[in-house]
Amino acid sequence: MQSFRFIHTGDIHLDSPLKGLSGQQGAAAERIRTATRTAFETLITQAIEDAVDFVVIAGDLYDGDWRDYQTGLFFVKQMGRLSQANISVFLLHGNHDAESQITRKLTLPANVSVFPTRKAETFRLPHLNVALHGHSFRQRDITDNLVPAYPPPVAGCFNIGVLHTGLGGMPGHANYAPCAIEDLINKGYDYWALAHVHQAAVLHERPHVVFCGNLQGRHIRETGAKGASLVTVEDGQIVEITPLHVDCVRWILLLVPVDQCAAVADAVDQIGRAIEEAVNRDAQGRLLACRIELTGATGLHGELLASADHLLAEARAAALGLGDEVAWIERLIVATTSPETVASREDALGDLQRIIESAGSDAELQTLISTELGDLVRKLPHDIRTDADDAVLKAAIDGNIANLIAHGGAYLSARLATEKV
Repeated sequence: MQSFRFIHTGDIHLDSPLKGLSGQQGAAAERIRTATRTAFETLITQAIEDAVDFVVIAGDLYDGDWRDYQTGLFFVKQMGRLSQANISVFLLHGNHDAESQITRKLTLPANVSVFPTRKAETFRLPHLNVALHGHSFRQRDITDNLVPAYPPPVAGCFNIGVLHTGLGGMPGHANYAPCAIEDLINKGYDYWALAHVHQAAVLHERPHVVFCGNLQGRHIRETGAKGASLVTVEDGQIVEITPLHVDCVRWILLLVPVDQCAAVADAVDQIGRAIEEAVNRDAQGRLLACRIELTGATGLHGELLASADHLLAEARAAALGLGDEVAWIERLIVATTSPETVASREDALGDLQRIIESAGSDAELQTLISTELGDLVRKLPHDIRTDADDAVLKAAIDGNIANLIAHGGAYLSARLATEKV
């Protein structure tokens, strides 16, 4: 067999709207807005420089229907670059870019082969003795196991299966095109190029079953290095799978303990140090998109809650102080606790907290709260309902009235306990 190299990528989500950018201006915000394009363009440059033989895109090239033709034109331009370098591309559509999801189309360069939606099909590269098998999604919600209908392996070839799958229910991902890993192992292929799960992983070797992960992190649930896989094959055997980290923005959750802080100003200093240390440790030349979470039991709990907007502004000032495109602060969450039990206080604040706590066991009051809040929650934008992190808001959205009363009571008591109400 020939020796060759190929890139396995997927979950590119071109022009996906990134979260947390509402009202944000400046070079850092613009860099985040264009991150999916920049990462993909970097990957194409890497493919050309490494002179790979072909590229496999295992689904979710697009995030959904194009807002206009610019998304498609950008992709065609990148495919043209690969065509000039004689690099073939094998494209499979997943749940986000299923045939039913995309209403606009453009003619693709001749070097791009698209797996059909009617049934699984095989594409061959005779000069490399490679056979690629794949089945694109016709609609978003594919609930059938597609693997049994994939063609048998081609004798004498290095066989690659391309599949967009939840693989039986991976955490945090809808279980589209479900299958068992044994289905893949027993198919007889040499390499399974999987996508849909955004965390890169080699699940099995010989045969190799590999999730490439997503190309560019888009929010705080997609932290760490992101990219694609460069696969090297020699004499029909995989000898190396190398991660290609092409992300231009890297997300990180910064847990900042403030239990030793004597004043809010000390917490501000702690935040600044945490941002600078993270940039030096984790950015690796990329823009670091940070969510900051203040932790610990502290007597400043109420004052920190009341100063949340000021703390966020201070955090963003600290990030800008490192350079305009070094760090960007998406959100700051005050997750501290108070070392004292407010309900034990013998004053009006203690009385209020005891009333709030007793409401948690009042079924009639809980029903009333649930009814009153229901209409308000339904009016919230979809993104807020699905991505809520604030404990009080999340409890309201989830309809967990007991938690809402508990968290809301703690928040109210903390605010009333400070001078900054």
